[in-house]
Amino acid sequence: MTVVATPPAPKLELPPLKLGPITVDTPVILAPMAGITNSAFRRLCREYGGGLYVAEMVTSRALVERTPESLRIISHDEDEKVRSVQLYGVDPVTVGAAVRMLVEEDRADHIDLNFGCPVPKVTRRGGGSALPWKIDLFTSIVQTAVKEASKGGIPLTIKMRKGIDDEHLTYLDAGRIARDSGVAAVALHGRTAAQFYSGQADWSAIARLREALPDIPVLGNGDIWSAEDAVRMVRETGVDGVVVGRGCQGRPWLFGDLQAAFEGSEQRHRPGLREVAEGVYRHAELMVETFGNDEYKALREIRKHMAWYFKGYVVGGELRAKLATVPTLEVLRELLEELDMDLPYPGIDSEGPRGRAGSPKKPALPKDWLVSRQLNAEQSADISAAELDVSGG
Repeated sequence: MTVVATPPAPKLELPPLKLGPITVDTPVILAPMAGITNSAFRRLCREYGGGLYVAEMVTSRALVERTPESLRIISHDEDEKVRSVQLYGVDPVTVGAAVRMLVEEDRADHIDLNFGCPVPKVTRRGGGSALPWKIDLFTSIVQTAVKEASKGGIPLTIKMRKGIDDEHLTYLDAGRIARDSGVAAVALHGRTAAQFYSGQADWSAIARLREALPDIPVLGNGDIWSAEDAVRMVRETGVDGVVVGRGCQGRPWLFGDLQAAFEGSEQRHRPGLREVAEGVYRHAELMVETFGNDEYKALREIRKHMAWYFKGYVVGGELRAKLATVPTLEVLRELLEELDMDLPYPGIDSEGPRGRAGSPKKPALPKDWLVSRQLNAEQSADISAAELDVSGG
């Protein structure tokens, strides 16, 4: 891996992140992303830098029902020092049962609750980023989860968005409720559900939450595409750490850059095409292991990563198309050998935003969801239906 070094920068005076008994020396968290942050990708990221690496989101209902896929999602490598799991749910009883299962069966060291997913199939049932609007439901879920997690001394955190849209913001109320319920930290993505991933993240909202909750760690998420972005977020908002999502897609070495930046070093990874190709192949091999040596499934999953890994690099259109449909490790190796391995790092063309941003849209919500911040009788009766067997981010 090519490393570029420049004169040292001032060290960012940011102490290690404390989550209950857990100390995260480099206060950086890998955001859970469906179909991405499995054990294979988490391993790649860990090898570059320190931080807390969260598994893909798993639904509480699926976990309680012990579906094979849910148990795969919460599996961790033996050398993962902190087994971090993110749960999604809308029913306090089911969420509590899922947390209790994780605690009693010693399956996690840290649990995060997802209140940030903007996907319509989640929000139209009142879940994800729609849920904090209902104060009674949000409070019940968080209090129940904290109570069950505390029985095993496991810190519980939450991740949320600003709100449903600019007219229905929830993050300050939700942050205070979460703090008063005993959560170990609160993470805020500086967008509303209506924004999806479009536009710019509102870092000023993150700063307001930090100011409103001086007594617990507050983490910032949104538009961290580089180590410099992370440093700027910390300095502009005063957060205790950062949460990185789409910025590391196809760039697991970003965590090395983040650690270096927080330590005051300007060393940055600038991989040429050969190094990227080697990383892609290793990622694919690890994916095969992750999916129990099911090579077909693993290679199908790696396809989405190709455009991210090769963003900005000179790769012909025909070859890109073949990489996006690669069926086996053998074919992947053959395709990678067609690359011009001597090409250097392309610079800014490979940096910046990646992944689908989507476009602003009116969030899908349950009937009359915005009429009141309390659940009505019909909504209370229907809420368990939101326990879908889905994943989101």
